[in-house]
Amino acid sequence: MSRIGIKPIDLPAGVTVSQSGNTIKVKGKGGELELAIRDEVSVEVGDKSLAFKRKDDSKESRAYHGLFRSLVANMVHGVTVGFEKRLDIIGVGYKADVQGSVVNLALGYSHPIKYPLPKGIKATVDTKANSILIQGADKQIVGQVAADIRSMRPPEPYKGKGIKYADETIRRKAGKAGKGAGG
Repeated sequence: MSRIGIKPIDLPAGVTVSQSGNTIKVKGKGGELELAIRDEVSVEVGDKSLAFKRKDDSKESRAYHGLFRSLVANMVHGVTVGFEKRLDIIGVGYKADVQGSVVNLALGYSHPIKYPLPKGIKATVDTKANSILIQGADKQIVGQVAADIRSMRPPEPYKGKGIKYADETIRRKAGKAGKGAGG
C-alpha cells in the first residue's frame, strides 16, 4: 500500500476542487491549476478533503497512486500559499532587473539577456542583496524558471561567480598552486 497515496488531502478554506472526467481543477486565491489524472487512479472529492484510490494492484497503479496524490497536494499548496525560489547573483558587474514580465540580466557577456517569464510567474529583484525571487502557484514552472535563469551563468568552482540557488553551496576548487611548488 502506498504510504503517501492513502493520506487524504485536507482542503483549506477558500479552495475549491472540481472534477470533470479525468481532469482535476483546483481554484484558490493564488490562481487556478488543472491536472489530467490517469485511468489507474480515481479521486473522490469530499467537502473538506480529497481521497485517492487506485484501480488495481499493478505496478503502474501503485506508482501513480502516490504520484498523483503528491501532484494534487502541491496544487492545493500552490493556490493557497504559493511556491518561491531565490537565486543569488555573484560577480562584479552581474546584475538583474525586471521590466513587466521580462527579466533583464547582465552576466558578463557581450550582450544583455532578456528572459520572458511564463504566465502565472512573478519575479522581483533585490538590488542590495543582488538576488532574484521567483514566485508562482505551479511548483514545476517555478522550479523550471529558476533552473533556466541559473543555466545562463552557472556558478564556477574557482571564484564562485555566477547564479546560484540561495540554499546551494558551491564546492570550491583550489586553483593553481603558484611558483616554486613543482621544482
